[in-house]
Amino acid sequence: MTSPENVRRVACVGAGVIGGGWVAHFLARGYEVTAWDPAPDAEPRLRRLVEAAWPTLTRLGLAEGTSTDRLTVTGTLEQAVADAEFVQESAPEKLALKRDLLARLDAATPPGVVIASSTSGYPMTDMQTTAADPSRLVVGHPFNPPYLIPLVEVVGGERTDAAAVAWASRFYEVAGKSVITMDNEVPGFIANRLQEALWREALHMVASGEATVRDIDLSITEGPGLRWAVMGPMLTFALAGGEGGMAHMLDHFGPSLKSPWTRLAAPELDKELYDAVVAGCDEAADGRSIADLVAERDRGVVEVLRATGRLGPEEDSR
Repeated sequence: MTSPENVRRVACVGAGVIGGGWVAHFLARGYEVTAWDPAPDAEPRLRRLVEAAWPTLTRLGLAEGTSTDRLTVTGTLEQAVADAEFVQESAPEKLALKRDLLARLDAATPPGVVIASSTSGYPMTDMQTTAADPSRLVVGHPFNPPYLIPLVEVVGGERTDAAAVAWASRFYEVAGKSVITMDNEVPGFIANRLQEALWREALHMVASGEATVRDIDLSITEGPGLRWAVMGPMLTFALAGGEGGMAHMLDHFGPSLKSPWTRLAAPELDKELYDAVVAGCDEAADGRSIADLVAERDRGVVEVLRATGRLGPEEDSR
């Protein structure tokens, strides 16, 4: 098996928005990319997507010697993966289709090559059922667009070899992604479950006439979304506790979990959960004090405001 650091040829199977985004990302990182999609207009559509993404990728920084000429669109799935050292599957989110496609990829891809699925929510255990060698099948869940958003969540299924998960995680890191390697499967993974909770509450608010779509979007882009671009919800709430951190925040605001602020049922804030949250925030802080975290958050929010054109030079200098 080729080491993650020495991979040179990547195959992308499925070339829609997600698959095409992966193609653009891998090209920008200097890989030779072969792609296949069954749609009759797949190649011109894919090349338009790459062309549209290229100015952004150029601003992000291209690998030395990279070129869109390194993209080859093949006529068959088998041609696409024949010489692949890593395979990224990005087919539509239909379980039967995923099962069949992963089995076909397993049959056509050279032995030992890791095959990753971009699925948004299916556990690999449910998708690897018909593959001859399920040990090399992993989930590599990106966020749209994959060429711009760094996160990829990696997790195996019940029949996946732990070495394949570790290999995939390392490969994504080498390829410039920010990786979360999950210990256990959970439908929707991590970020999508958090997104879905917010999405469902937003739909409830619209359906009940409690807020407009504009109100909901503005409440995030002008509110917590700015903080979340710098720190996640856990450390953000820890700062709400002031110098007392998460422990003080839970003592002060914990009772509000019983308030009717969401249609999701809140978990019981028992000692085990309390201690886990406090300890987790201490670990995430990694030695930074509350004052350090506040300063980091503030600098980051200023940069986000500047980057999105909501902060003029004169405002920034105050």
